[in-house]
Amino acid sequence: MSGECFEVIVVGGGIVGLATGLKLLERKPGLKLCVIEKEKELAAHQTGNNSGVIHSGLYYKPGSSKAKTCVEGARRMVEFCQQHKIPHEVCGKVVVATSEAELPALAELLRRGQANGVPDIEEIGPERLREIEPHTSGIRALWVPGTGITDYAAVCRKYAELITAAGGSVRTGARVLGIRQQNGTGAEQIIGTSAGDFSTKLLVNCGGLHSDRIARLGGAKPEAKIVPFRGEYYKLFPASKHLVKGLIYPVPDPRFPFLGVHFTRMIDGGVECGPNAVLAFKREGYTRTSFSLRDTFETLTYPGFWRMAFKYWRMGLGEMHRSFSKPAFVRALQKLLPEIKSADLEDGGAGVRAQALLPTGAMVDDFQIVRKAGAVHVLNAPSPAATASLCIGEQIAEMCDE
Repeated sequence: MSGECFEVIVVGGGIVGLATGLKLLERKPGLKLCVIEKEKELAAHQTGNNSGVIHSGLYYKPGSSKAKTCVEGARRMVEFCQQHKIPHEVCGKVVVATSEAELPALAELLRRGQANGVPDIEEIGPERLREIEPHTSGIRALWVPGTGITDYAAVCRKYAELITAAGGSVRTGARVLGIRQQNGTGAEQIIGTSAGDFSTKLLVNCGGLHSDRIARLGGAKPEAKIVPFRGEYYKLFPASKHLVKGLIYPVPDPRFPFLGVHFTRMIDGGVECGPNAVLAFKREGYTRTSFSLRDTFETLTYPGFWRMAFKYWRMGLGEMHRSFSKPAFVRALQKLLPEIKSADLEDGGAGVRAQALLPTGAMVDDFQIVRKAGAVHVLNAPSPAATASLCIGEQIAEMCDE
């Protein structure tokens, strides 16, 4: 394996990296391409630990990359799942206002959804809400019938299968250790990995939680740093799953960067409840005890983190309280589902979000993909990146031609 030469190497075997590899091969049949992934399995981190929602495009600022890719990406994702017989369901979502104070934000969501071209979105009253979600309480809501669910790890496996069928390679267990320039052999870069060296003319960095570090190894100087946030879930016991028919979301508080706790029916029939959002002390820290000295040091010595923490400290304390207090988590869920009780909930999983944070403390909200000499770096690809992965992959493939 050592010393193999490729025209393009994609770093990262999550959904964005694999979609990019697939679209590059569709664009240039016969391209000598390899997707490398440091773990033994594909989709091991953000892709494999999310809730599987096929997002509608409701939340995003009109004109943003998220808005431009999500609606079309959702349509393509449903078509892809249909074509390849991947489990999925277009089950719909309600976004519920529980007080008069939330109605202006609900109206803004409706405006954004309409501006973004979200199909069949409508504002509904409490009677229609009860028809859709009988156990939910709210004074007004948005009904978004095009929202769906799927298994993104299964999508990734199919992407990888198609890459291999098109003549590309997918290698796992290949952690990037270094990137260096090579002159005089026709290959511009040597990617040193735990599985040996690979040479390539073009590097595509889809490293997710480590995208900023990979960019720096390649000589780029990204302005933002990845700060990891863990989202912790409960799930409903089987006897309580009837309380949720589809997806039930709150109206997001425009003052804060996260959506708030919600209910998500999964493609396997389970129901997730959450998440909260707390600082993770490891970039792949899925438990409260997960700790990396390097990751924690980088976060706590980064001025952008402290500026962000100062701005959102009240929210942060609330999220931490819910992390350690199940009754507090239950109270947050009861705003949407009043009859839910602690006995309905068992511990669920957790995911880690790679949040790109600027030195000013501002969170990078939109997708951020940059082209440098010999490389394309995906520096921020939060939700709805899985939904929009085929569109993002197409965009990156176009950038590779520049």
